[in-house]
Amino acid sequence: MAALRGEGNPLALPPATAVVVVVVDGLGSAALKQRAAYARTLNSAGGSLWSGFPTTTAAALTTITTGTLPGSHGLVGYSVLDPDNDRVVKQLSGWDAGLLDPLTWQREPTLFEGLAGSGIAAYSVGPGRYATSGLTKAILRGATYRSAESIEARFETATSILRSSERSLVYVYVPELDMAGHKYGWESDAWSRALEQVDSEVARLAGALRSDQAMLVTADHGVVDVQPQKHVLFGGKPELLAGVRHIGGEPRCLQLYFEPDLETDPREHLVEAWRAAEGHRSWVVTRAEAIEAGWFGPVAPEVEPRIGDLLVAARKGIAYYRDADQRGRSMVGQHGSWSPEETQVPLAMFGAFRA
Repeated sequence: MAALRGEGNPLALPPATAVVVVVVDGLGSAALKQRAAYARTLNSAGGSLWSGFPTTTAAALTTITTGTLPGSHGLVGYSVLDPDNDRVVKQLSGWDAGLLDPLTWQREPTLFEGLAGSGIAAYSVGPGRYATSGLTKAILRGATYRSAESIEARFETATSILRSSERSLVYVYVPELDMAGHKYGWESDAWSRALEQVDSEVARLAGALRSDQAMLVTADHGVVDVQPQKHVLFGGKPELLAGVRHIGGEPRCLQLYFEPDLETDPREHLVEAWRAAEGHRSWVVTRAEAIEAGWFGPVAPEVEPRIGDLLVAARKGIAYYRDADQRGRSMVGQHGSWSPEETQVPLAMFGAFRA
């Protein structure tokens, strides 16, 4: 935005009349490097960024589109507690009118809204199924949504906007890599083919940029492949569930919400039980400890109860499930925790931003 306005900025980006920001869901720097043969264009223009915590799509995309961390914008995990209604809500799909308002649950103005009145048009380009979703209303407000179903069509739409010669910021969302990663893992042929297609489209759009136009390619988080034998089933251990009212987060970063009236001694026993059982392979921290350590950035008072009373963030290549029948155990590629494979994402620059 500063570059579009011709202002100084921390990356020292030069002025540009139009910028395309491509967010490739699930593209970690480590996986990109390991699959360099499928992504020569992205690897040739590569830097990296820290994605923020937790490394989950709803939280990280909101950080990208607001420029604030989860403790401020309020989307603090994949599934989190809605304190007013005593229920756990999925932040990607659990929006419903009257209970969770995307215009207030997500607390920060978007960067697109910050362009209002500047003479710079804001667009978001993504699949049609997301055009009116609650998450789109929460994190893309202020941008004109353009639906395009395929990767190729989304890049073509961005190119068309650039050809209009108007000053613009274009956000392009690519979910296909993350979908392939979840189903097959990042080490699969399917993931590599999706990466190769993204790289091809990036190269094509980069070649169409005028000298005063630019493109950035980044991601919301990376990915870790976790096979079923690495799943940790904790439902058969009563000492880990006594006093737990809700389980949120995701398999690589559980957020456990305690019974509101749980007294101090049972609360401390529950925390210590998790540390004794899982402290050798996960960070096991209380909400207060996570906030003090800055895991979520500055945390607003109304956001604090959305964070679990206890967080269990995997350090090793594991994922947590309550029992053997829990939905989602077929998922190979996972994310949510603190590993470099999850937190480090690419920053590739093209056109006017290419050094």
